[in-house]
Parts: sequence; structure tokens; C-alpha cells
Amino acid sequence: MAEIHPTAAVAPGAVIGAGCRVGPGCVIGPDVVLEDDVELIAHVVVDGHTRLGKGVRVFPFATIGMAPQDLKYKNEPTRCEVGAGTLVREGATIHRASVGGGGVTVVGAGCMLMATAHVAHDCVLGDGVILANNVMLGGHVHVGAGAFIGGGAAVHQTVRVGRLAMVSGLAGVTNDIPPFGYVFGLPARLVGFNKIGLLRRGASRDQLRTLRSVHNLLFKDVGEFAAKLAEVETRFGADPLVQELIVFVRDPSRRRQLVRPGRMAAPELGGTDEENGEGS
Repeated sequence: MAEIHPTAAVAPGAVIGAGCRVGPGCVIGPDVVLEDDVELIAHVVVDGHTRLGKGVRVFPFATIGMAPQDLKYKNEPTRCEVGAGTLVREGATIHRASVGGGGVTVVGAGCMLMATAHVAHDCVLGDGVILANNVMLGGHVHVGAGAFIGGGAAVHQTVRVGRLAMVSGLAGVTNDIPPFGYVFGLPARLVGFNKIGLLRRGASRDQLRTLRSVHNLLFKDVGEFAAKLAEVETRFGADPLVQELIVFVRDPSRRRQLVRPGRMAAPELGGTDEENGEGS
């Protein structure tokens, strides 16, 4: 059976799964579904057509499924979904979708949103994404699985962050980040690729060498980008990681340009290149 504190307000119609724990001061709207073993620790608000997957854990003062900060929104029944096992820390906010997107804001399974992170309307986060403290995602941002966005970073609306990309703290991201890319600064610049993240997920040393060659060819060598991309596909296109990068770059639905290359600004992050994820 679910455990619901007597001070929690659960609207009629809400679905509370087996093993859920709803702590003091929580407010749950009538169209909310909590799958089994969800825990709302205290003073959490979940509203709208929102579903929290099995084992989601939400810390105090977080809000999930509230209306988007979009002046065009007129209380249409858009949705919000949070995948199984995701951790939402204090004060984080996840807004339900607007009518101008796909109708649903999605946070994947096994994600972690640290304190006061913000996920705006129509964002889509893949599985295993980590948003550090105070990260701000604008509307319609797509973040690929396993990406890490450092504390205080701001990501402009409609930007796409590729799978296993790494964004440094306090970065200002206004353009798309390719898969495995590592960006730094304000405005954010592509300074390498996420070597450590790839190694942790089983990439071989040969694949890392290939990705370094691809990164140098596309983003450091001079020449027309389309010609360099064609050369990458001819020389390295058999590698599945390279193919993933090519598909991302050529996606006709992209609404923003790729982030520009740059160099790491001083001071350094305080560790070795490998510890910092810097691979160039």
C-alpha cells in the first residue's frame, strides 16, 4: 500500500502506485500518475497530466508538471513524463509542454536533476542525463542520453545537446553540441570531446583515436565544412560513433548551427585533460 502523510493533499482522480511514499505538505493534482515506489519526500508539487515512473524520488520544494512559462499557453492538456529511477533534488522545476511542441516534456530514466535545475516546456532528456545545480534549459531543448551539463550552465531554447556530450559549468550554450562534444565558456565553444565518458561506456581506444581524428578534421582543419564532412564519412563512416555524429550534423530538423570550435580558456579546470574530459 502507498504511504500518504495526513498533511499531503491528493486530488481525487490521482493514481498512486503500490509502495509510494507521499510526505508532508505534498500536493498532487487530479491527472497525476505515480507509478510504484515513487517517493515525494516533502513539500513537492506534482500537477497537470504528469506521470512519474517507478522509483522516482523527489526532494522538497521541487515542482513537476506545472504550466509552462509560455504566454501562448491557454491551459491545454499537455503532458509531462519522468522516467523510472530519476532523482529530482531540492527546488528543481520540470514544466509540462506547450502546444507549440510535441505536447510532452520528457525526462528519461535514471537521470539526476540537482538542486534548482530547470527543465522548460517541451524539453526532451534522454536516459542518464545529469543536470548539475542551477542548470537552466530553455524550451524545446533536446539532451541526448548520458550527457552532463555543469552547474549554472544556460542552454538556449531549441538547442540540441548530443549523446554523451559534456557542458562545463557556467557555460552559455546557444548552438547545437554534437554527440560526445565537450564545450566550455560563455559563449560556449567546442574544445574537445568527452573521452572519459566514452571510456566509461565501453568505447575502445581505437574508437577514441578515430574520434580525435574526426574532431580535428571537422573542427580544427581549415576548409569548407560540407567537404570535410564528406571526407569524414568516406574515411571513418564505418565506425558507429562517427556515423552517429554524422547523422546528428545532417539532421534536417536541426534549428540551430553547430557550436563553434575554440580553445580552453584560462584558468584550467584544475585536473589533467583526461580528468576534465578534454580529449583534443
